[in-house]
Amino acid sequence: MHEVFERFAENPLLRPADVRPSAEGLRVECLLNPGAFRYAGKTWLLLRVAERPEQRPGRVSTPILDPDSPGGMRILEVSRDDPGLTASGDRGFVYRGTTYLTTLSHLRLASSQDGVRFQVEESPALVGSGELEAFGVEDCRVVEIAGTYYLTYSAVSFRGVGVGLASTRDWRRFARHGMILPPHNKDCAIFPEKVGGSYWCLHRPSGVGLGGNYIWVARSQDLVHWGDHRFLAATRPGKWDSERVGAGAAPIRTDRGWLEIYHGADHQGRYCLGALLLDLRDPSRVVARSEEPLFEPVAEYEKKGFVGSVVFTNGQVVDGDELTIYYGAADTVVCAARASVRAILETLR
Repeated sequence: MHEVFERFAENPLLRPADVRPSAEGLRVECLLNPGAFRYAGKTWLLLRVAERPEQRPGRVSTPILDPDSPGGMRILEVSRDDPGLTASGDRGFVYRGTTYLTTLSHLRLASSQDGVRFQVEESPALVGSGELEAFGVEDCRVVEIAGTYYLTYSAVSFRGVGVGLASTRDWRRFARHGMILPPHNKDCAIFPEKVGGSYWCLHRPSGVGLGGNYIWVARSQDLVHWGDHRFLAATRPGKWDSERVGAGAAPIRTDRGWLEIYHGADHQGRYCLGALLLDLRDPSRVVARSEEPLFEPVAEYEKKGFVGSVVFTNGQVVDGDELTIYYGAADTVVCAARASVRAILETLR
């Protein structure tokens, strides 16, 4: 392992107990995978907050967004001996042929003067809206283009997982642009500037049978309608990213190419981070790729949690040569680590 990232001594920076539940009767089960950005002189995180009711013995329950229910939410609770419950695990369960998540996620803002001590806002910034987000919104990437912040997130429902888009200039009023990439798709990161006259994004469609969990690129003229989809990077048998790969935050422009910190998982579900280097003029061409992970789940808070052995990032800030990633650890807490951009590039020689 060539681990170039240095963990913050203050890790974990945020725990579930640091966040107030969004509604009575819910508890914050996990904090995961924040987007990160700078605004008004502060460092901000857009946290994924996963909630569910207190679990009762012999039963499984989950919240579901429902505009026809009081407060816009209803609780589905099922006895574990109900014949309609055919499968149940940490992440989800199947009831009467429909798959449900065990938690409902929304996006919550947190701000910091120093990038270490964060103040979490009392209420959500974005919650799921409409049928295609009935199971919540997750894992938001944030990119600023010409003073507007664009948010790409996983829109989750019984119809599947697709990519939703929202935008804002002041972080108080949000425009919702709907689903820009249909199921099954996620891990969408938009480049911070046009390349060759087009906007570009990384995304991760998932194949069923043929294909796999691979990273693709696409182009757009308006950030809403995407086309010219091209395959970019596959999983690699026998390596740390053998089961799935997906983009992290927006690619970073360097003199050697577009640097993308991405996640990979093996067949045991162990998530690590590595790097892709893409051609500056043609981001559909991979120049170099990490042979070994640059960051692995080795700290205790990364190995044990709601889902153990996970480090997952989709949020970062860059200060010259210093890259700070904010990441979810063990699908439970939010942490941070820093590295030199140049040192990362040196591993890709």
